[in-house]
Amino acid sequence: MTIAVLLAALAALGISFTIVLLGTAAKRKETKPNVEAIGLGAVTNFFDTLGIGSFATTTAWIKFRHMVPDSFIPATLNAGHAVPTIVQSAIYLVILGVHVDPVLLAACIAAAVLGSLIGVPLVVRASVQLVQGIVGVALLIAAALYAMSNLALFPIGGTASALPPAQMAIAISVHFGIGLYAPSLILLSLLGLDPRLAFPIMASACAFLMPATGFSFVKSSRIDLRIVIGLAIGGIPATIIAALIVKEMPIVWLRWGVVVVVLYAAFLLLRSAYRGPQAVPGDTR
Repeated sequence: MTIAVLLAALAALGISFTIVLLGTAAKRKETKPNVEAIGLGAVTNFFDTLGIGSFATTTAWIKFRHMVPDSFIPATLNAGHAVPTIVQSAIYLVILGVHVDPVLLAACIAAAVLGSLIGVPLVVRASVQLVQGIVGVALLIAAALYAMSNLALFPIGGTASALPPAQMAIAISVHFGIGLYAPSLILLSLLGLDPRLAFPIMASACAFLMPATGFSFVKSSRIDLRIVIGLAIGGIPATIIAALIVKEMPIVWLRWGVVVVVLYAAFLLLRSAYRGPQAVPGDTR
């Protein structure tokens, strides 16, 4: 019953977000998708479905290609990957969700969404340098987590499909304030959950919080909706292909490549944050 309710809620949220996105894009005359963003969305969401994540890799390419100003990155990531992540969540809920404790699943989703809603106004109003610094540090952490994954230093995890009350309280409270995917996988594994069952929790939390925050991001001035639409168009079919055809493909070697590009992106962001706005002369976007 819980899974059916979550799937229905995801569908409603996805449709509502798409309507707002396209409507806002039409008003701004930004409905034509960026072609490069379509390819980027396909690649990053393909890897995201395999468990690598999409934010770090997308940020790395955006920085490398100077597709948008640094201050646009948080909005671009949340809005652009929202619909593909909803598709990913629906697939995981159908395939694995029935094995996860519904209370744990729903509570972690609610905590992540609430935490993100509180944080969005701060991100939208934050200075460019602050956004650069925060994202840069987050990318360094992501790179470290990817490297640990490759070196088999992640927690082995347990075999449980549910958690005792004390561990569940920890999981819920921490999901209120952390990023998802790798941090969530580590946390849930340490608490004894079967690591495979962390995937529907991670994907579903992101699938709810990204559109929820995306409504504010889409209407902000720090976003290029042509890139957002491109990421979504490329990401949806790539997510389906990865989940249904090659989700068991060995990907250890890919994580090392991710570490390299993520470290590069973090370096660029932190350098820009240190130097200030004058580090990007001529950028009037």
